[in-house]
Amino acid sequence: MNPVTAYRFITANQFAVVGASTDRSKYGNRVLRWYQANNLPVIPVNHKEASVESIPAIGNIDQLSDPRNAALSIITPPKVTLEVLKKAKELGIEKIWLQPGAEDKAVLDYANEAGLDIIAGGPCILVTGGSLLTHRSSL
Repeated sequence: MNPVTAYRFITANQFAVVGASTDRSKYGNRVLRWYQANNLPVIPVNHKEASVESIPAIGNIDQLSDPRNAALSIITPPKVTLEVLKKAKELGIEKIWLQPGAEDKAVLDYANEAGLDIIAGGPCILVTGGSLLTHRSSL
């Protein structure tokens, strides 16, 4: 993981969990709860649910109020991830963490071709996120 990319990610003004789930056993829910537990401003992105973990959800990242200053944690199948990355590029979102399983060769090739500076290939934010939180204390 590139330390500069990780710093830019964790110091974002807002976080969005793409693939947030109401099923507490799924990583889309566990990642959302990690942000909540660390008192970080987070919004679930789920096109089927009105809310996740008592937080109002949005159906798509184009509904973010300030996309350029948001960071995305993506927990979706690679085909969906690819479409999310295309939309993120269009919206100017530059802080993106692909949680394990959200990427494949096509996703990584697109990110490279599009010039996206992403976190991919593991580890999950649940594993390393805590060590990055110290960077937020200087904000």
